[in-house]
Amino acid sequence: MFETDKEVLDWYERQPRALSKEYVSSIRWNEVKNYPLNPAFVPVLTYMRDIEYFTDMYYQELRRTPTGKDPIIRKFMDRWSIEELHHGNLLNRFLEEAGMPQGKNWQAEATRKIPRLYTIGSYLVDQASRPFGRYFHGAHMVWGAINEITAMNAYRRLADLAGHPVLNQLLIGIVQEESIHSSFYWNVARVKLKETKFSRNLARFVIGKFWAPVGQGAKPAGEANYVMATLFPGKEGLDLFDQKIGSRIERLPGFLGFKGLTERVAPIVQV
Repeated sequence: MFETDKEVLDWYERQPRALSKEYVSSIRWNEVKNYPLNPAFVPVLTYMRDIEYFTDMYYQELRRTPTGKDPIIRKFMDRWSIEELHHGNLLNRFLEEAGMPQGKNWQAEATRKIPRLYTIGSYLVDQASRPFGRYFHGAHMVWGAINEITAMNAYRRLADLAGHPVLNQLLIGIVQEESIHSSFYWNVARVKLKETKFSRNLARFVIGKFWAPVGQGAKPAGEANYVMATLFPGKEGLDLFDQKIGSRIERLPGFLGFKGLTERVAPIVQV
């Protein structure tokens, strides 16, 4: 267990990139078309690609908040944003190699579709977090931990369900990097939440009241729901979500017995 956020950052900076040039070059891109890809997973891959690409937007938004001005968190974010963008570009390459041209301007098209309401909401979150200063760091870090842990497990599920060997090779690398990201968020959240009871109460309130599946807001709720229902369907999927994601958040200070994540996802995956 890390005792300070600086220890977490030092650990993070020692971690090598899983998606090195050598690893990416070893992916059998020329064999992508040799294996069938269930059309049901194409919207999932597109959603994941867009959310990874939007990381730079999230990065810019967070930089405006007290959390983003924290030197430890800011240094992590500098590398995190680059790695997530790389994930998006690699997922786009896979779609292209699978025979689904995405166009040279797919990034601009994805950005164009972001609802104006999202931009307004982002501004309001920025303003609302400022009065709390460092006490809001915990809430931001818990939110990031949830999203990174969810993304990591979503990629694992996609690899298992799709059964595509080249996609599996790509997702192994992405999962390894998402695992490192989630560990940073989770451990810094733990450090920040231990500091004050107010931070714990604030974080639990914010997550319980406002959390939604990764990417919802920047992407339509229907698309986010489709991804969750496709990867975590039915009671079995919900139990897996609770085991892999909900239970890990419950281990954070102030979140013992918190079932808000699973309760939020339940109506989506059990339709």
